[in-house]
Amino acid sequence: MDVSMMVTPDIASMSMAMAANKTAQDIGVAMLDKTLDNFRDNGADMVKMMERSVQPNIGGNFDMSV
Repeated sequence: MDVSMMVTPDIASMSMAMAANKTAQDIGVAMLDKTLDNFRDNGADMVKMMERSVQPNIGGNFDMSV
């Protein structure tokens, strides 16, 4: 039994597994990044809503003439 024939498939399968793992990790990071962006947007919207509830007459309407 040749040792080089036993090692080669293991290296190839390990390489494929590592590539699949990296792809899954990249997808996970991208999803977490998108989730973080959504949380930031929702937080900013909530701050605006809270400011309007405290002082509803300020900043609600804007009239502009040039």
